[in-house]
Amino acid sequence: MRRFIEKSIEKIFAACGMITTVTILLIIVFLFKEGAGLFNSPEVEKGYALCVNAANPIEYISAPDVKKIYNSAITNWSELVGYDEYDINIVLFRDDNKDIFEYYDDEELGDDFDEIEANIPKKVLELIASTPGMLAFVREENLKKNAKGIKVLNKGTVSSDNFFFGHEWIPTATPAPQFGILPLILGTLWVSLVAILIATPLGIGVAIYLSELAQSKVRDILKPAIELLAGIPSVVYGFFGLVVLVPMVQKTLGLPVGETAFTASVILAIMALPTIITVAEDAIRSTPRAMREASLALGATHWQTIYKVVIPYAASGISAAVVLGIGRAIGETMVALMVTGNAAVIPKTLFAPVRTIPATIAAELGEAPGGGVHYQALFVLGCVLFLITLAISITAELISKRQHNKGL
Repeated sequence: MRRFIEKSIEKIFAACGMITTVTILLIIVFLFKEGAGLFNSPEVEKGYALCVNAANPIEYISAPDVKKIYNSAITNWSELVGYDEYDINIVLFRDDNKDIFEYYDDEELGDDFDEIEANIPKKVLELIASTPGMLAFVREENLKKNAKGIKVLNKGTVSSDNFFFGHEWIPTATPAPQFGILPLILGTLWVSLVAILIATPLGIGVAIYLSELAQSKVRDILKPAIELLAGIPSVVYGFFGLVVLVPMVQKTLGLPVGETAFTASVILAIMALPTIITVAEDAIRSTPRAMREASLALGATHWQTIYKVVIPYAASGISAAVVLGIGRAIGETMVALMVTGNAAVIPKTLFAPVRTIPATIAAELGEAPGGGVHYQALFVLGCVLFLITLAISITAELISKRQHNKGL
């Protein structure tokens, strides 16, 4: 009977492990599956097309160039066509039943609502055909009625180069959304790097104190208190940063706003400390007592034993603690959402607003239409974040498996 119970428990544990593994794999498959179609999606908003006069030699306009046109950074077709002979100013038109009234009066469009609605698609196409410099953002359904004299520009797909190396993240821009995640990646790494630079010396120092210097009574009080920090919800850290640290940083440094990369880094450093302290302290305490006693017997002081024997022996565990702390900082969402300022720009200074990948996903996923380009782009962002954290986890695992005596 006892043997049967033991076998049953073993099978239950094996089943739990299998279920956990399958669940993780399904989540990963779902993540990559939802984002897989992004680079086959059109750059132009779904259901619309960019049209020009049939005489215009242009065949394709990239999403960054479309944005420059609509921001008036490009105003002449010669800048796009590549030669000066087609020196015609660009005239923008949106097929939203508003711009059309600037070109036609009520008599030309019709008297009643139904007649106007029926005439507008035809008048739009007539307008494009009669205006050489026009770039029109037109509903595709209107192109089926009469498209003579106009040219529909080729629809490109979302470019991987523009996505991974683009400098602008404007997913709601029309007619061509901008999906450049470089500012988000750099913002995430920037905040996490500064956080770990703050947390590493503090964490290792506290770990050394707890394992080598603190009395047992002090250790019994401090260690549970430090571990309690890991149990505080991240939103509480975010509130603390928003209410206390943000005004302090703004006033002390004389900044326009207090929601900066530095503010987020300080909060993330506090959140990473329990991980770094706990793992590093365990690694330091695992140093054999015989090595300490041998060092002291040779005439080394207590401090010399710590930094010449104990720390080199525990170097792999301390390194793993730092890497795990980086992973804790990179994956944080609420703090990054609340105190970074959420500005999707490439960071040039530590005291300016930034935006991170987790904050972007949390802020925008609820508003992105399911299955749309924006929705897919957010899932690809999730894939990028997953690969970053996976690389960090693998690094931590490799470091922790190093020989403990390698540094001696």
